[in-house]
Amino acid sequence: MTASEIHLPDETPFDPTARDAPCLTAAWARHWHARPDAPAIHDPERGWLSRGDLERETATRAGRLAALGLEAGDRVLLSAESSADLVTSYVAALRLGLVVIPTNTAYGPRELAHVIEDAGPRAAIVDDPDKRAALSALAPALRVLTPALAIPDGPVPPLDAARPEAPALIGYTSGTTGRPKGAVLSHANCLASAEGLRLAWRWTEADRLLLALPLFHMHGLGVGLHGTLYNGATAVLYRGFRPDEILSEIEAREATLFFGVPTMYHRLASHPRAGALAKLRLCVSGSAPLPASLHEDIERVSGQRVLERYGMTETLMLVSNPYDAERRAGTVGFPLPGVELRLEGEPAEIQVRGPNVFEGYWQRPDANAEAFAEDGWFRTGDLGSMDGDGYVRIVGRAKELIISGGYNVYPREIEDVLRTHADIEDVAVVGEADPEWGERVVAYAVTSAPLALDALRSWVGDALAPFKHPRAFHRVDALPRNALGKVQKHRLAKGEVLPD
Repeated sequence: MTASEIHLPDETPFDPTARDAPCLTAAWARHWHARPDAPAIHDPERGWLSRGDLERETATRAGRLAALGLEAGDRVLLSAESSADLVTSYVAALRLGLVVIPTNTAYGPRELAHVIEDAGPRAAIVDDPDKRAALSALAPALRVLTPALAIPDGPVPPLDAARPEAPALIGYTSGTTGRPKGAVLSHANCLASAEGLRLAWRWTEADRLLLALPLFHMHGLGVGLHGTLYNGATAVLYRGFRPDEILSEIEAREATLFFGVPTMYHRLASHPRAGALAKLRLCVSGSAPLPASLHEDIERVSGQRVLERYGMTETLMLVSNPYDAERRAGTVGFPLPGVELRLEGEPAEIQVRGPNVFEGYWQRPDANAEAFAEDGWFRTGDLGSMDGDGYVRIVGRAKELIISGGYNVYPREIEDVLRTHADIEDVAVVGEADPEWGERVVAYAVTSAPLALDALRSWVGDALAPFKHPRAFHRVDALPRNALGKVQKHRLAKGEVLPD
């Protein structure tokens, strides 16, 4: 197809690559200096930390890191549950100019060994004592620290001096199609994304975010925490997600924002006090597709119309449903201010460019050559479409596309239909090699009652063309998901999840 390009003009965001642009922490520090007594972060154990507390504690911790011999550009691995200690040590590392590697707390020795070998961190900040011991054995030269950084103080070096183009984060991709790659995000990338969200979501210092997302992922870290600090807003940290706690604290904390993944919203929608969501200014969903049926369920029980958005580790936030206009179920909306998007090829791949888009993977020229088109646009690997009003829809991943009998089959389309079956609670569709069709459509589902393949195909009827009907159907106890609720389809395709 001919490339179709769209751009949301809205308000033009500032240029994070300009000569006088601040680094990420210098932008945050503007709020610390303006109102040092204002609250900033609420910790489950310590209570509120003010902006001044953040500035002082992060400066002290930056001095401790510098006393270890760490210098700007050195990498630091970070793996810990949400806490004020995690936040202050993270900010301290960035203020010193270190490059932080946020790492999934569920990673075991094999995954950690890959990150250490690939990125070469000089230090690791880890809360799990068993994992600290494993890292010390794995890499004896690695300085392994607790999130509290309980080490001697040192002189506070110059802070907040990184250039906008300097790397701030290395975010490792999920690795569903091979060994994880480290996406290098600069200070400018992070600032551009934060500014786009400020404009699009009307984020101000009056906002208070209930932040139950993990801070090792870009949804919790790059959107939730960065956005809070960038806008001078406040955030309440949670260690884990408990619907009772969130719903009861919306009013108690005078919260205005909640960011979650679809599995969180599913549990909130089914809670007897789900109506409390109506008190929030904005609910945002991301990291996995929000089923249109769940979108409608949340509105029915609470009146809250969830805003779905789209982003990636490599780009931070790209696209969002509008704040003031229709939030269209099943779509992710329009490109954020500063982001350009086009649909290229057949099937149509979403390609993007903008100041939020990273420049490449850590020491992976081969992956970089594949990731970018010849004219510099980033190839997301996601297949998309656009309706007549310009709303972008994610159809699926290019590598998940099923070609059956010569026809393109998009798993997302089949999943959306199957989810409307009264007995299907959760479902994922994958392709399986087949000698006759090339690939056949296979559905894995969590069901509330026995369900036969023939009965399912009959029920689907003409809602889908016959070549899209499942040709195999497995009932499972649960679908494999990562920490943010995204289905790990590669595990289904490899037969790692056995039918019940």
